Amino acid sequence: MEIILKKNVENLGEVNDIVNVKNGYGRNYLIPQGYGVIANETNRKVHAENMRQQQHKAEAIYKEAKASADAINKASINVGAKVAKDGEKIFGSVTSIQLVDAIKKQAGIVVERKKVSIQGDIKTIGAYTASVELHRELKVDVKFNVVAE
Repeated sequence: MEIILKKNVENLGEVNDIVNVKNGYGRNYLIPQGYGVIANETNRKVHAENMRQQQHKAEAIYKEAKASADAINKASINVGAKVAKDGEKIFGSVTSIQLVDAIKKQAGIVVERKKVSIQGDIKTIGAYTASVELHRELKVDVKFNVVAE
């Protein structure tokens, strides 16, 4: 019996997979629990249409992320920090929160703080690079400067 899964089932498959299971397992467990539906002709057509729509939405989201990546790369990102008297060392360090705020103000792009990774501690003025995940398939290296406020 073929089943179209509506939820993830451990050791069987993920959402929208068409899997082959024994009749009893499908009729007595998967279908009554709402994990799947029988893969008849009607349900296959509905499944195919849903997959086509999801693909279209995913492409639109990817294009939007690509446009955001271009906007970030074109912008000159400067992160301000308080500087000690010697003019080189900053108080504290630059964090992803400060970088996200700078990207929002200077490039007009909203980025989640958790999607930004800065390698090492930034404790001096200068040019640095951080990695930003805009989409699960698109990571961008953002070049930014730490400047004195």
